[in-house]
Amino acid sequence: MRMNRGGALGALLLVAVGLAVSTPAAQAQDPAPGVTLRADIVLDEKGLEQVTETVTVPESGSYHQVLPLRIALPDSGERRFDVTDISATGPGTAQVAGDTFTIDAKPGESTFKYTVHGTVSDLPGSQIFHWTGTLDADVSSIAVTVIAPSYQLGIESCTIGPIGKAVPCSDVRVEPDGTLHLDQENLQRGDVLDITMQLPPGTVPANADISGNDSGPFAPTTPVWIALAALLLALAGGAGYVLWARNRDAAALNTSGASAPADPIRRDGGTAQFVSPDGVLPGEAGALLDGTVSAAALAATAVDLAARRYLRFTAISDTDWRITRLNAADDQLRAYERATYDALLPAGSDTVQVSELRKSAPAAEIRRALQAETAASGLLSPRGRRDLTFWVGAALLVVGVVATVALAIAGRHALVGVALAAGGAAALLVPRWLPPRTPAGSELAGKILSLQQGLESLAPDRIPVADREVFFSRALPFTIINGRADNWIRVFRDTDLLGDGDPGLYWFGGFERERNLHRFAGHFPYFITALQGVFGKD
Repeated sequence: MRMNRGGALGALLLVAVGLAVSTPAAQAQDPAPGVTLRADIVLDEKGLEQVTETVTVPESGSYHQVLPLRIALPDSGERRFDVTDISATGPGTAQVAGDTFTIDAKPGESTFKYTVHGTVSDLPGSQIFHWTGTLDADVSSIAVTVIAPSYQLGIESCTIGPIGKAVPCSDVRVEPDGTLHLDQENLQRGDVLDITMQLPPGTVPANADISGNDSGPFAPTTPVWIALAALLLALAGGAGYVLWARNRDAAALNTSGASAPADPIRRDGGTAQFVSPDGVLPGEAGALLDGTVSAAALAATAVDLAARRYLRFTAISDTDWRITRLNAADDQLRAYERATYDALLPAGSDTVQVSELRKSAPAAEIRRALQAETAASGLLSPRGRRDLTFWVGAALLVVGVVATVALAIAGRHALVGVALAAGGAAALLVPRWLPPRTPAGSELAGKILSLQQGLESLAPDRIPVADREVFFSRALPFTIINGRADNWIRVFRDTDLLGDGDPGLYWFGGFERERNLHRFAGHFPYFITALQGVFGKD
């Protein structure tokens, strides 16, 4: 006999039909020919089954039945019943011994009365019972009546017959007053009786005694354990990938094991030029090191444009500076450099003061252009782009939510949907934990750090006097991005600004009368702070 965990009338037919039914835990001896069974069952308003059962056994016959009070559930756990208020009249006896309820009947008519507890539980939208059992004996006739507090007692299905050849029950019906009648004759050994009965939700209090498993739709069933195992494997795989990617990125940025800092000098005959790794520009270098576009990276880009003679800065006071157009933007500029150039010198303007640009420069547009440049170069992972990972995660999340609702309504395996949704959410969150740099970006970032180490240890006398001012100027933006510009200027503060034949710094006016960078060293921190302010806060 199999009992549905959500059965509302889980034992209504335990006695009425189960008297002649064998289960793995209930064995019935063959009754003598002519044995008849009758059961009148009343489900009272407390959810208790009041049973009056009559067994008629012919002469020289006997009847013995064992009904289990503990039934294993298909998804693990068990359901327990209790039988009380037992009485017997006639030549029969009935008793509870351990986990079984036993009835013995001798020739004659025996009547048994008892109360069954723990038969009622709820399903979404109904209280329902699906019962099936196999006859292990020939029975002359069975007659059952069932009365419940609601006249809306219904029969969803009722079949009987050998396995694979079952036919509808010949005589089962519910009267207008809600009384169920079941009458069957000449039942044969091996016949399978299958019946599903239903009551409106809340007809009687639920009193099912189920342990070892949750009886609701969120019970940890076998499919749920499989789904959770798959989720854990996927999470473990994702966590492993994130850890590997972060370790790879950290190893690429770890320059402590390098044999020597990178040499930033490229010599061509008797001249010396500054050279960056793979020709990377300071704005891109700053974005790679920070993993995002900072105001320092944009300010370094502006200084680099001046060092390359597109712009010129001139100090007009201790707190303000003039920006002058030297050369028009050309095809040599990247998109983000062009955006920076246009932001500092709006259309129609050849000069502008820094104080006029504060809070007006389109910093967001420039940041997006630099982010797009690094992403297109395969150096930084595109942030916010809806790639395959995003769509897979979104699909799993939506399917998981829908599946959870659908399975919860169906009453089983709802945690499968929760596992799917959790997997989708994890897929959407994984990119947040990955390093911002791609493998190529991590490798280049390591080279930039080595370059900065080389700049820290560089002695000015390694550079010819005629090249020293340009070398200093072209390398300066790479020290701005890591906050070491002050140190770089201090190292070169004794540079002879007349070494190239022109007074002062060629890209920064206001110090034409100075032969060295001593005064510029004290002035530059104020300038670079104001310039970063033009591009907003990080």
